[in-house]
Amino acid sequence: MDRDHILLTPGPLTTTLQTKLAMLRDWGSWDGAFNAVTARVRKSLLAIVHGEDSHVVVPLQGSGTFSVEAAVATLVPRDGHVLVLDNGAYCKRAARLTSMMDRRCTVLPFADHEAVSPAAVRQALVNDSSITHVVLIHCETGAGVLNPLQEVAGLCAEHGRGLIIDAMSSFGAIPIDARSTRFDALIAASGKCLEGVPGMGFVFIRKAVLDACAGRSQSLAMDLHDQYVYMEKTGQWRFTPPTHVVVALAEAIAQFEAEGGQSARLARYTQNFRTLVDGMAALGFKPFLAPDIQAPIIVTFHAPAHPNYDFKRFYEAAKAHGFILYPGKLTQVETFRVGCIGAITAVEMEQAVHAVALALKDLGIPSGVPAGG
Repeated sequence: MDRDHILLTPGPLTTTLQTKLAMLRDWGSWDGAFNAVTARVRKSLLAIVHGEDSHVVVPLQGSGTFSVEAAVATLVPRDGHVLVLDNGAYCKRAARLTSMMDRRCTVLPFADHEAVSPAAVRQALVNDSSITHVVLIHCETGAGVLNPLQEVAGLCAEHGRGLIIDAMSSFGAIPIDARSTRFDALIAASGKCLEGVPGMGFVFIRKAVLDACAGRSQSLAMDLHDQYVYMEKTGQWRFTPPTHVVVALAEAIAQFEAEGGQSARLARYTQNFRTLVDGMAALGFKPFLAPDIQAPIIVTFHAPAHPNYDFKRFYEAAKAHGFILYPGKLTQVETFRVGCIGAITAVEMEQAVHAVALALKDLGIPSGVPAGG
């Protein structure tokens, strides 16, 4: 092929040439010029959630999951009690890492085709006063559900519980405003809706709870309070930073701002989503989720009912036509996922639908109609 494959996944994502080119220079990790890039990125991130007055932002090396683990370890005291709202694979991961850090963890389960129920959350908080923190995955990309952040944040504020938001796949696209949504921590990463490259997470921490976080983490590398204090004092990262990732993110944020920020990014992703869903419907494919809880981030489709369908073969056929799809995360029904995010437009989504049509033809599958029609 004469171009990179288009990544229709929840991350890593397709990036622009400008973002790729930003990584061609080497940077000294203690150099003043690099420290200035880090400071600029942190300032820009705070502006996206209007958190300049209420929060600090702490970057961390590693994948987004590193930062989720770091946030739980730093925010939740050793004798704390975390309620994880679970309607998918990434919620289950949050519960697992919470338990592995010896924090008490209770899971409030929901079906993977349902959004979190605020009424059920309210009841759980009323029933158990020992719960100190609630973990919510804003966009659960296991199926693509958009969970009710505003309602859950209101309940946590009403009942005096801390809220930890995994906004990995929503930050930068779905509106989040720290002025009207109270949260103790919000976690996102470089390689998602900001369209940087993977390798760096970041955690917004509410200033009112920051001092109490000192000494809570049992991890040296993932102690966000220690990372924050050191960064404020020196302008530097405590340990070797992902320099190329940071400068690529700075460039990606500049493009984000030039495009028009969060509202413009959501508009483009929504157009991508609409183009995808309409085009796939014409091929017979059916989305897994009801439209009212579907985020325009990633769409789960039922697999075709035809006996020739096998995801690995379907994946390779679509890849041969230039597009990388994503396997399903569900255990009860066979699905696959198609992302709508990254440095792509409706033009690439039209091409993706065409690639899926060609893949079906290659496999001898007449349509994407699932079992049961």
